[in-house]
Amino acid sequence: MNINENYKNLEESYLFSTVAKKVNEFIQKNPDKKVIRLGIGDVTRPLCKAVIDALHKAVDEMGVQSTFRGYGPEQGYEFLRQAIQKYYKKRNVELELDEIFISDGAKSDIGNILDIFSTKNTVLVPDPVYPVYVDTNVMAGRKVIFSDANGNNGFLPLPDENINADIIYICSPNNPTGAVYNKEQLRKWVEYALKNKAVILFDAAYECFISDESLPHSIYEIEGAKNCAIEFCSLSKTAGFTGTRCGYTIVPKSHEKLNKFWLRRQTTKFNGVPYIIQRGAEAVFSESGQQEIKENINYYKENAKIISDTLEKCNISHTGGKHSPYIWLKCPNNMTSWEFFDYLLENIQVVGTPGSGFGKNGEGYFRLTSFGSKENTIEAMQRFEKLFK
Repeated sequence: MNINENYKNLEESYLFSTVAKKVNEFIQKNPDKKVIRLGIGDVTRPLCKAVIDALHKAVDEMGVQSTFRGYGPEQGYEFLRQAIQKYYKKRNVELELDEIFISDGAKSDIGNILDIFSTKNTVLVPDPVYPVYVDTNVMAGRKVIFSDANGNNGFLPLPDENINADIIYICSPNNPTGAVYNKEQLRKWVEYALKNKAVILFDAAYECFISDESLPHSIYEIEGAKNCAIEFCSLSKTAGFTGTRCGYTIVPKSHEKLNKFWLRRQTTKFNGVPYIIQRGAEAVFSESGQQEIKENINYYKENAKIISDTLEKCNISHTGGKHSPYIWLKCPNNMTSWEFFDYLLENIQVVGTPGSGFGKNGEGYFRLTSFGSKENTIEAMQRFEKLFK
């Protein structure tokens, strides 16, 4: 028996596991202090009424012989794929039903999609970056190179014609920086991918937070993107499905082999998302569902504004927040990311995520999220202001 030696090339500990360990150690030593967590991007608002009603109805159906469901189609029930198809059409993006694949979340598919690509491919990811993009490729033994995202380019790197890449990761709005590509910037990436016969893996998990309608929610709003891009999206942040698990992946049929291979992969390795969950997801795209989830999204946007306004008062440079649930700030007083993490935890008991955990360019930066309760967000920022103003 031989193991996959590529796992030895991973960081010893997953970023968020290290954060959790440090916080738990602090709480054990200081049980009387209230710790406010603005680190991991988990939602706190409950599922909306339209979703809950649909879930209850689907549960009842499962208890009746005539409406009971067993194995469903691996690529998802048609009713949910039709709802997603209509959602994209609102942004003038035409999709065929068999280009839409339902999953248990974008994170799963972002890793699983790699099954259909050769390990000989060179992968280009931005630095800083969501760790899963890097780790899943390191596990497979692919060569990973980085595009330079930094303060000077607004954390939105553009293609370098001197670099040849086969698989390109783009996340917009970005995790962790909150930066959003405009159409012209995305057009440059599409042109680069077409020229180099590369594929773009586009993570649109946070598209619902975009406030400026001139900014693209989907890469398919860019001409030619269907010939070079696969798009992933999730209901985790859109509709609070972090504990319910549902997302979708778009593999255009213009990628004939990729669409065919992904269907083959899914029918072999995946038995589909539960019927009950898919009914709940369908309700997200209903008229009432869209209105109700917008209320929750606005709640998080208001939290982001509270954080951003406080950082401005404290003269702390930052990006994100306006079109994203993430606020990416420059650590004050030249502190390293982990020094700043410890400083906040010890002095005001506020938890964020050290930027260095997202890559070399993340050193000296720090990520806060707007997914806490409004009360906790206000309290955390009051503590922040007292410490830094």
